[in-house]
Formats: sequence, structure tokens, C-alpha cells
Amino acid sequence: MRIRRTFPIALVVVIIAAAVVLAVQLRKHAPPEPARLLPGADGFLYVDYSWVRKTNGKPFNPVTHDPEYEQFIQETGFDYERDLDSVAFAIHYPEKWPGGGTGGKALEPRFSEVFLGRIDSEKCAAYFKRVAKAVEHYNSVDIFTIPMYGRTVRIAILSVDSVAASNHDDPGVIRGMVDRSRRLASPFGGPSLLRRYYKRVQLASPVWLVAHIDPSSPEFGSLNNFLPNPADVVMSASFNPLHLPFRAGALHVRAEAWAASEDDARAIADKANVFLALFHSAEASVGSPGTDADVKALFDSLQVKQEDKRAVLLATVPTDVLHKIAESPEQMPGMSPPPTQDAPVKSKAR
Repeated sequence: MRIRRTFPIALVVVIIAAAVVLAVQLRKHAPPEPARLLPGADGFLYVDYSWVRKTNGKPFNPVTHDPEYEQFIQETGFDYERDLDSVAFAIHYPEKWPGGGTGGKALEPRFSEVFLGRIDSEKCAAYFKRVAKAVEHYNSVDIFTIPMYGRTVRIAILSVDSVAASNHDDPGVIRGMVDRSRRLASPFGGPSLLRRYYKRVQLASPVWLVAHIDPSSPEFGSLNNFLPNPADVVMSASFNPLHLPFRAGALHVRAEAWAASEDDARAIADKANVFLALFHSAEASVGSPGTDADVKALFDSLQVKQEDKRAVLLATVPTDVLHKIAESPEQMPGMSPPPTQDAPVKSKAR
């Protein structure tokens, strides 16, 4: 009789435990909530600023407080360096670019964003209403249309801690973001490109990028030296100690190029390895005894390999390197290519 009474209880416990494990696993492979609210796009970038404050105490890219931005701070109480926790970007390529894009007839890329942080919604709404040329009340949310730098930016306060914005010409883009914010959160949500590749992002990465790259587009510059054909790129950086070799105080970077074939992936890996070999050869022949130890460790950690249809790059970036780049990028030792006989170092004297 005791077994009959305890069996249903044990079964319920097992079912609940299995549901919890399933939910955790789904969340592990689901993009952060701000990214799931983004529209379909050609690239996605996510940055969690909390890790920056933990390692550095301040952002790596502080904003200059010009009069306009200072006025914004005074009226809204929101200071990017203090109050922004994370931001997710959707990148819309122009339709005219090779392979097409989600940016419509625009001549340059358009962007949609979701910001998460400490926001005074009443003050922000009052500021946006003052500077807006129009206000649309949609799905219980005000969408503010604001002229900015020759473009039209639409902004919507989604909740007490999140704001959406987009300079896409189609007003349906931000309306879709508002609609998604009103639905129950789902680990299966989010744009298709992001859903396809987010599982390749390293666990607990504070910064990552997922994007489609067409090397025939001149906007991608020298990437056509590495990519023979269009590819999907996934880049992420993590403090995960399970990533080997592990180094405390360092970001472990993984970049993957998902090519159309194994031959393309092999070509990408081979070109990257040739570049690294040339760099190390030039470094050894020129000699640079004053090279920063952290920068040297970064370049020594670079590895490139092929895995089926993927070309994979691994690197370990000491956080001290990031701090030095933020403080004085033009003086970073070892970050400039070594001088050659054809391009001697010029004297600083004037």
C-alpha cells in the first residue's frame, strides 16, 4: 500500500524535474529576449554591457557628451554608460546589394535595435514626444517618429526596461517588434537566420554576431580575399572556462564561416592559415622586442581549422588588450603590421 501511495508522487516529481531540465536546455539554445524581438534581417549583433562593467568598471567605447546628448540625459535620466545593460541589433542590407537584402530601397544599411536597461519610461516618453514629428498609438504602445541625421527613426517604449528603435523605411518593422513584445516569451521565437545559427554561439557569450556575408559586395572590403563565395558567419566571445586552452581574464573567441561546400570551407581555412603564416614570418624577420606580451599572446593563440563545411577560427583575447585598445588604440603595440623595406617607418619629426 505504501508503494502505491508513493509511486504517483515520485512520478510527478520526475515529470516536473524533466520539464525543468527541458526548459533549461531550450533557454540555453534560445537567443536573449531582446534578440528574439528583432525583425528578420541579414545580420544580428548582441552586446551585454554588464560584463564590461565587471571587468573594467566602464564601457570600452564611452560616448562623448555633446550638448544634444547632455540634454537627452538631463531630460530622460538615461546615461548610456551607466544605465544600458544590453542591446541587440538587426542589420538590414540594401535590396540592391548582391544577393538582395531586407533593407528595401535604402541606399545604405538600415538598423533595428532593442535596448535593455534602467529606463524612466515617463521621462523618456515625454522627451520622445517633444522631439517627434508624429506619434502613432499602436497595440497600446506609442511609436514616436523622429527625424535624425537625414533619416526617419521610429522608437517605441516596450516596457519599464526595454525600448525598440528602427530606421527602416517600412513602419511595419517596428510594429512587428511591438507585436512580438506583447506575446508570451518563447525559446523558439526570433528571426529565422538567428534561430538557425544561435546554437553555434558559445554559452554565456557577452558579445556575438550572426550575419550573411556576400564577398562580391564591395561594402565587405577585403573579406573577398578569404571568402570565395557567400557564407554565413557566426562569431562569439566567452569567458567560458570549459573552452580550452583556458586563460583567466581573457575572452575566448570562436568565429565560424558556414560555407556552401567543404571545398569552400577548405579554401577559407587555407587562406587564413597562409595569412597567419605570413604574419608570423614577417614578425620573426623584423623582430619586435618591445611588442606587448598580451598582444603577442593573442596572435600566438590564433588557430584556424576546417570542420566539414565550416572554417573555424579560435583565439584567446586577454581583457587587458581590450582595455588598452579602448584607452589608446593608436598606441597599441603590435597591432600595426610590421614595417617592410618598401615601406620604412617615417620619422615623427615635422
